[in-house]
Parts: sequence; C-alpha cells; structure tokens
Amino acid sequence: MIRLNEDNFDLLENDQQAVNGMFASRYLATFEDRITFWNKALGAIGEIVVIVGEVQRQWSFLENLFIGSEEVKKELPKESEKFIGIDKEVKRILKDGFEKKRCVAYCT
Repeated sequence: MIRLNEDNFDLLENDQQAVNGMFASRYLATFEDRITFWNKALGAIGEIVVIVGEVQRQWSFLENLFIGSEEVKKELPKESEKFIGIDKEVKRILKDGFEKKRCVAYCT
C-alpha cells in the first residue's frame, strides 16, 4: 500500500511551509522556477497520498465484495466482471507508484 507515516507527513507539511516562505525571499527571481516546481510538487504529493490512501481503503472493501464473494458474483455477474477489469487497472496504477519509489516521480 502506498502511504506516508505520520512523521513523513509532518516533514512534508514542514517542507511545504518552508517553500511557501521562500516566495517572500528577495532572491525569489533567481530560484523562482525551482521554488514554483517544489511548491506544486509538494502540494501534489500531499493531495495524492491522501486520495490514494482513501482509494486503497475503499478498494480493499470492494475487492472482498466483488471478487471474494461468490454470492455477489451470482447476483451481479455483469458488475463483478466489470469490477475485475477495473481492478486490474487500479492495481497497475498502484504498482506503478510502488515501483517508482519516489513520491515526486509518481505524483507529478
């Protein structure tokens, strides 16, 4: 599962504050491209980690329901089949994030 522990999430918030503080620097013009990149990248990381965490929690519930339950497969065969196709795509996206090992590369 893709996630940030509490310590890393705190570091992310601290880094976001530091980058925001850099916008007030008199040297902004020199580093503006880098500061803007990191501002957007850190914001994206924060958003995406939260969203992906929620998707993973909900997905594990749905996976048990549509793949693990023979009764649901019998009652909702089309939906179960559709879910299996979507399940492959979701797992591919999550695997891609896990394999990249770098939040910046995955989230930007």
